[in-house]
Amino acid sequence: MKANRQHKDSVFTLLFGQDKKLILELYNAIAGTNYGEDTDLEITTLTDVLFMDWINDISFVIDGKLVVLIEHQSTINPNMPLRMLIYIAKIYEKICEIKELYRSRMMKIPTPEFVVLYNGRDEMPDKQVLKLSDMFAERKAENLPNLELAVTVYNINKGRNPEFAERSETLSGYETFVEQVYKNEKTMNQQEAVEKAVKHCIGNGVLKKFFKDHSVEVMNMLLREFTMEEAQEVWREDGIEEGIQRGMQQLLDFWASGHSLEEARRMFAVK
Repeated sequence: MKANRQHKDSVFTLLFGQDKKLILELYNAIAGTNYGEDTDLEITTLTDVLFMDWINDISFVIDGKLVVLIEHQSTINPNMPLRMLIYIAKIYEKICEIKELYRSRMMKIPTPEFVVLYNGRDEMPDKQVLKLSDMFAERKAENLPNLELAVTVYNINKGRNPEFAERSETLSGYETFVEQVYKNEKTMNQQEAVEKAVKHCIGNGVLKKFFKDHSVEVMNMLLREFTMEEAQEVWREDGIEEGIQRGMQQLLDFWASGHSLEEARRMFAVK
C-alpha cells in the first residue's frame, strides 16, 4: 500500500461519499432541510488525479446555489478552518469558469458551508465553531479580520445530537457501528473489535447490505486508521519525553556552569 498523506478513504466516505441519495439524506439530517431525491446535486469531492485518491471527504453543490464541505474526524483537529480554506479554493477553481474572473460583471458563486462530523473517543461538546481568525498569529481585537472562515463541528457519537440520527437511518446505523467498535475495544484487540461490530450490524439489520458488500474494505480502512492514531500518539509522547530530557540537561548545564539554584529557577521559570 503506497504512503499518501492526502489519502482520505474511510468507512464514512465509503458509505456516503459517492451516493447522491445518501449525501442528501445526510445533509438534510444535519441542516434540517428537506431536499428531495430529484434535487440537482453535483459531487465536487477533490481527488488526486494521478492516484484517484480522495483529498477531502465529501463536497457537493446543491442547485448551483450552495456548496457544502463535510469532513469526518475521529480526532479533534483545530486546523480544520485552514484546511477547509484550501479545499474551498480548489473547489471554486473546479466549478467556476476562470475566464469569468476577468470580466466586468460580478460572478455569482455558490454559498459555502463547512461542517465537521466528529465521533472520536475524546470528549467534545455537541457543537462548536472553529474560526480561521483564531489561527492568525497576530490580530487586533478591535478590527474585523480581512479573511474569515467558520467551521461547525458536530459530535455524532451515539446519543449526541440525536436529532441527526432520527432524520437519517444511514447515519444512525453508522453511529451504531462506531459505538460497537469502541465498546468491543475494551475487551478485545482491534481486529476482533471491528469484526464483531460488523457481525453485530449484519445480524441486527444495521446497514446490512453495506457491511455484507464491503466488510473487507471496512476492516482494512479501520485497522489502518487505528495504526495511524497509535503512531501519532507515540510521536507525541516521544516529543514530550525528548523535550523534558533536553530541558533537564540544559538546566543541569546552566547550574554546573556556576549559576545558583535561584538563577536557574528564574532562567527556566521553575516554580
